[in-house]
Amino acid sequence: MHAWPASEVPALPGKGRDLQIHDTATQATVTVDPGPVARLYVCGITPYDATHIGHAATYNAFDLVQRVWLDNKRQVHYVQNVTDVDDPLLERALRDGHDWTELAERETALFREDMTALRMLPPQHYVGAVEAIPGIVPLVERLRDAGAAYELEGDIYFSVESDPHFGGVSNLDAQAMRLLSAERGGDPDRPGKKNPLDPMLWMAARPGDPSWDGASLGPGRPGWHIECVAIALEHLGMGFDIQGGGSDLAFPHHEMGASHAHALTGEFPMAKAYVHAGMVALHGEKMSKSKGNLVFVSTLRRAGVDPAAIRLALLSHHYRADWEWTDAVLAEAEARLARWRAAVSRPDGVPADALVEEVREALARDLDAPAALAAVDRWVEAQLASDETDETAPGLVSRTVDALLGVAL
Repeated sequence: MHAWPASEVPALPGKGRDLQIHDTATQATVTVDPGPVARLYVCGITPYDATHIGHAATYNAFDLVQRVWLDNKRQVHYVQNVTDVDDPLLERALRDGHDWTELAERETALFREDMTALRMLPPQHYVGAVEAIPGIVPLVERLRDAGAAYELEGDIYFSVESDPHFGGVSNLDAQAMRLLSAERGGDPDRPGKKNPLDPMLWMAARPGDPSWDGASLGPGRPGWHIECVAIALEHLGMGFDIQGGGSDLAFPHHEMGASHAHALTGEFPMAKAYVHAGMVALHGEKMSKSKGNLVFVSTLRRAGVDPAAIRLALLSHHYRADWEWTDAVLAEAEARLARWRAAVSRPDGVPADALVEEVREALARDLDAPAALAAVDRWVEAQLASDETDETAPGLVSRTVDALLGVAL
């Protein structure tokens, strides 16, 4: 599966800062020191609907991570998956009378278009669950043969008790885990499981559902969590720098995936930091496909909204915050974009060397994009009121905003 084209990231004078970021597992701000090559895995979409603002906010957060690393003269090895076979996708295709593979391909293509328009840096490896199945099957076999997984009526389940570190990503108690498991695709009430929280690794073929050769597992398809583990281990290995996604992935997805990896490799941790973006609401409820309360990036674009304004709307909220999308949020972003463009369109102006460092410091401090925007706002206000004649300033500000915030002026 191919990703989307990369926009050029301008080089800035000097060097960026080390990234300090909130780690869900330790509930602390940690300094991520990846060495020359930073390794990032971000969980991708299940492509049964278009990219909504909640998706965009999550991918914007991890785009900022990449930009901080690049500014600090590091290479970035970024991997993202696409869950292109899963119950919600199959259910949507059946409901609407579509072939599930065509639905997945169409929505994945639209996601790529949205990411390109928003100037999100693409992953080096963009991998679908279906294409990962040949690598998933032997991992499930290894877990089963090692006693970390068991069969139940043809399905294969992972035993969470096989990982002594289980629970260390989300830090939830068993009751909270059980409630979230039921809400987020698990089956804690299924009779015969060793532990209600045990997640499925391999689903035996069901009538009418697609299935693949599972070798000794029998025909079927993979569970959700093992998909990302197989892709991450193949392309990044254990101990990569950041595992990212929305806050609703901390449990069960990232918790289970980490335990799968620990049991497979005998190594700990799977990721040095688990980083989670907040949820975006609409009309008082979390924006989600199941509720249908969505604002789609593609709909906004078709209505003539500048993608740079959409990106500024996302940046105006801290990545870990839960917030609500409103018409006022977008209007404020459009006005900000107009002011910024007016300021950098002048042939000269207020020196901007200090601004570059302010933006760098804000983003290195747990991706504080609102503080970065405020710094640019202050320069813009001074610029529009000034008669100074630094000919390099407007160009430097434009490059800074592009390189670090992903906004083209």
